[in-house]
Amino acid sequence: MTTSPATPPESAPIEAGGATIIPFPMRKPAAPAAEASPDDSSPADRLVGALAKLNAALAEQRQAVATWRAAMADLRTSTSGLSAGLHRYNASLGTLSDKVAAVNRQARDLEAWADGALASQGAADTTLRH
Repeated sequence: MTTSPATPPESAPIEAGGATIIPFPMRKPAAPAAEASPDDSSPADRLVGALAKLNAALAEQRQAVATWRAAMADLRTSTSGLSAGLHRYNASLGTLSDKVAAVNRQARDLEAWADGALASQGAADTTLRH
């Protein structure tokens, strides 16, 4: 059984599925010197304090979401730039492939011409010897 250090073991009931429910530890709020102790505060005062804490938490969450959205916008910009770069690279590879294919055709034509020249030279040499 798992329990929180702030919670006595006997207060953490075990559910049927074997999971342990760990209650949040209760903290006593620190009372400012000028104010009354927390035990003397009214429910309305406690509600006002809780709402103030909730508003502060929501403000922090709004800031975190804004930061996350900014990070996502930066990521979108980066990936768009990467995509554009990859498209340019792909296009240049296609151009290079076309140029290599043209040079390869020229090399094959030159090879065929050289083979023909050597064959005709060889035929001329054999004719001259006879």
